Amino acid sequence: MKAVILAGGFGTRLSESTHLIPKPMVEIGGKPILWHIMKSYAAHGIKEFIVCCGYKGYVIKEWFANYYLHNSDVTFDLKNNQMQVHNSDSEDWKVTLVDTGLHTMTGSRIKKVKDFIQNEPFCLTYGDGVSDINISNVIKQHFQQNKLITVTAYKPQGKFGALEISDSGVVNSFQEKPKGDNTWINAGYFVCQPEVLNYIEEGDNIIFEREPLEKLAEDNEMYAYRHHGFWKPMDILRDNIELNKLWDEGNAPWKQW
Repeated sequence: MKAVILAGGFGTRLSESTHLIPKPMVEIGGKPILWHIMKSYAAHGIKEFIVCCGYKGYVIKEWFANYYLHNSDVTFDLKNNQMQVHNSDSEDWKVTLVDTGLHTMTGSRIKKVKDFIQNEPFCLTYGDGVSDINISNVIKQHFQQNKLITVTAYKPQGKFGALEISDSGVVNSFQEKPKGDNTWINAGYFVCQPEVLNYIEEGDNIIFEREPLEKLAEDNEMYAYRHHGFWKPMDILRDNIELNKLWDEGNAPWKQW
């Protein structure tokens, strides 16, 4: 099974870094978050990837083009223009990088890699979030439920302290960052049947999270895998700092390898 990763957006909310590189290439512990996501999939036996590139996609291409060299001990004989690789700690992955357009929306990016999916079930996720989700279990439940698509559902923690205030203005209770409003949200980590692509129309403006997913739900073809563990998107600089802190302290929940 292949994993399709959406990695083409502008990442404007993380502009401190994304004015130079695409958001999936922003680093956690010296490696792009894209690498962390791929390592999570590889830990569950999925080692073939289709990356939907867009904004500054050449950065992703150049990084993978030099991946083997960067993870090897090497001797350069400059006089004879020769290179000798002594050993390598590279990955046994097959990575297809596809330019899906600069301004293309998520659904259209998925549609543009249809030929690489090759009419097979596939995993799908976003290139800017990490999780300790058990991908093998998601895949297993997907096939047990016999739906066209499985989405990982997650209840996020609130971002701000919650106050309970009386009519007179007295604060009756305070709770720092309580659980969210009891709403399950889309955390990515989809498993899809190839028929999902039929729900995506041609063109560059199809947002996957709008008409395609809405129609799949309406047709009773969507199953939710409820994830109660760790999940965190990297939307802003503070998220990147928090993820790096977890990694540096050896407490990265998403590290399953």
